[in-house]
Amino acid sequence: MNYRIIDGADGMDSAEVAALLKTTYWANTRSLETIEKSMRNSSCYGVYLDEGKKLVGFARVISDDATTYYLCDVVIDPAYRCRGFGKALVSYIVSLPEYAGLRGLLLTKDAHGLYEQFGFETVNGRAMVKATP
Repeated sequence: MNYRIIDGADGMDSAEVAALLKTTYWANTRSLETIEKSMRNSSCYGVYLDEGKKLVGFARVISDDATTYYLCDVVIDPAYRCRGFGKALVSYIVSLPEYAGLRGLLLTKDAHGLYEQFGFETVNGRAMVKATP
């Protein structure tokens, strides 16, 4: 299945992002207005299927661009999970030069194995931290 990862909220439909976030336990009650504001104030990344230009994955990063970045709202459409899209998305993000040398943070109840592949370590059962190299 061919896909592409894009940078930037400008290339994404906020309604499609909202639909993905509605499938999560952490963002299923967010309003479209809140989602749009969060997208404007974050670096956004989307996974699109090339054949249909369908958004199947999304993530945001909040950073001070000096010491720390916070990886959040990582979601893959339930119909497309377990196909490597989550791994590809996280791999793409953590390998970007703007996050090199920064400490990465995220909060999650699940998918710890995914994030551990990229150097994140679980702290207190939920918080995960990726130390500065």
